[in-house]
Amino acid sequence: MLRTRGPFAPMDSGGYHRNPMPSVLRRLSIVGAVTTLSLTLALALLALPVRAQVRASGSPQTIPVSEIKPGMKGVAYTIFEGDQVEKIDLVVLGVLENALGPKEDVILVQLLGDKAEHNGVVAGMSGSPVYFDGKLAGAISLKLGIFTKEAIGGVTPIESMRDAEKSGEMPASAGTAARTETSTSAMAMRVPLPADFSRFTGAGGGQFLVPIETPLIASGLYPQTLAQFDKELSSWGVAVMAGGTAPASPEDFQLKPGEMVGVDLIRGDLSISTGCTVTTVDADQIMACGHPIFGYGNVKLPMSRAHVVTTLASSMASTKIITTGGIIGTLTGDRATAIIGKLGAGPPMVPMEITLETPAIKKDFHFEVIESPQLTPLLVALTAYNGIVGSTAYGEGLTLQLDGTIELKGHTPVQIDDLFAPTDSPIPAGYMVAIAVQGAFARIYSNPYELPQIDKVNLHVTAMNERLRATIENAWIEKSEVHPGETVSAKVLLRPYRGAPFIQEIPITIPDEVARGPLQLVISDADTVNRTVQSLAASSQAQLPGLEELIKLVNRERRNDRLYATLLQPTPTLLVEDKEMPNAPLSEINVLNERHNPGGARLLWQSTAGQWSVEMHQVIAGEHSLTITVK
Repeated sequence: MLRTRGPFAPMDSGGYHRNPMPSVLRRLSIVGAVTTLSLTLALALLALPVRAQVRASGSPQTIPVSEIKPGMKGVAYTIFEGDQVEKIDLVVLGVLENALGPKEDVILVQLLGDKAEHNGVVAGMSGSPVYFDGKLAGAISLKLGIFTKEAIGGVTPIESMRDAEKSGEMPASAGTAARTETSTSAMAMRVPLPADFSRFTGAGGGQFLVPIETPLIASGLYPQTLAQFDKELSSWGVAVMAGGTAPASPEDFQLKPGEMVGVDLIRGDLSISTGCTVTTVDADQIMACGHPIFGYGNVKLPMSRAHVVTTLASSMASTKIITTGGIIGTLTGDRATAIIGKLGAGPPMVPMEITLETPAIKKDFHFEVIESPQLTPLLVALTAYNGIVGSTAYGEGLTLQLDGTIELKGHTPVQIDDLFAPTDSPIPAGYMVAIAVQGAFARIYSNPYELPQIDKVNLHVTAMNERLRATIENAWIEKSEVHPGETVSAKVLLRPYRGAPFIQEIPITIPDEVARGPLQLVISDADTVNRTVQSLAASSQAQLPGLEELIKLVNRERRNDRLYATLLQPTPTLLVEDKEMPNAPLSEINVLNERHNPGGARLLWQSTAGQWSVEMHQVIAGEHSLTITVK
């Protein structure tokens, strides 16, 4: 206790003069402490609404776009590094009415502060929630051009995002999914900035608001793969960034607004995901992005927890570098103004196994690919190519033997067997393998009959240290006039890659029932046969009875390591479903012509009288036609 001596201070029992001030100080201290505590609590309570909206689950209080006025100050929440949600101050520049379509407005804002000035509007910031007076207004989703000096962006109003959430409640079609809301998405790609805004934004004429790029996080993606598929990936409107994966954690499900969520496309030895910022979390439902990722409407794609490693600042396009963790749910809607997902279990993915075998080494790769009629064929091709070039023994001068199957539940497996040799063109053999896999997969997965359930994709690629390729230079037959039942020999001059030309004979037996007169004998590779005959049958696949018949057509396609001789006669062929009926009689053709809807029947004005082939153990290219006369 503070004691003082003085002539005017009363003395206590110990002989010291009592000072009356301590009791006063005590009372003032208590009052001050209470006042300080009250002030602290008051400040905390004032700060609570905005923070509570960000941190708490449930439907936040919202503010309609009609109440947003220029000059209003608000805040946005996003992550620049780690898992720490940070506040960004912002000011409203104005409202662009009907910018995305009828009654689809955009709130134009300028982000403030050192980080906004340093980074600008960042790829991965899409979906960052925006609040005014503690009320949710929407999500940052658009940016103003490139090389801009100020962080100006567009906010998708929460009403528009809620409309997307309601649209997501519609049941998915039983058939293949179609791209939805394309017109709205297309308009969202370029929102012109009104001239009166240019005065205070310094944007100049001809500026547009465009959707903020969605980071495409790739781990295990080789530069060769990115070079081959860059055009396709860029068409998605994503920014490809090196990223990584993080181990799954129980805390991954504790998702809050302002944090990051990933949409996985490939998982395994190669992982590819996209990342967005979460706008709202209501029980197990989330909304994010404020714009579409692909715009495919109702979808079933796996969602994962995403973590920000750091933010890479760039004058052209700053982006978040992200890692993705465990699966936390299913993306159910990919719409014009938001993506919508549900926390919980993820959807099934397609298992994919790739083995690359060379004389020196053998490597196995294991992947899982999403199920999407629009994306899966391309992702399968990308995965196949990445697996091929992933071996240290792979080189561009190798010939590749592909033996693969696509296993489907309840159907015959699809066979993908072929030989691919490099050419003098800049297209590598590994890319040709990938495109062949993509073509077969696309025909099956995008069929009009049923959405197939893919059990597994198995690809075995054997690399041979030679360029096994030969080109047809000439062909002739020992006699130009033949009789039915007669066997003649067609001789083919082939020139291998950097080797001496050689002659290959193909024995041909003229069928007894062949038409008399001049016939065409086509000496060719497999591609020519597939184009002239098989592809015509496959082009009528929309009228086949079902998926099984389509699989039979795909499995009947010719291999390009054989030399083919096809005898064609000038009589019609009737294609009925997956069957070829050569030499169709006139009565059947007349019936076909009288029908207004012939169903699965098509008419070709040539028939295959016979076809022969020889195994060449190398890729054959080219064609040559001969005329023979049947007496």
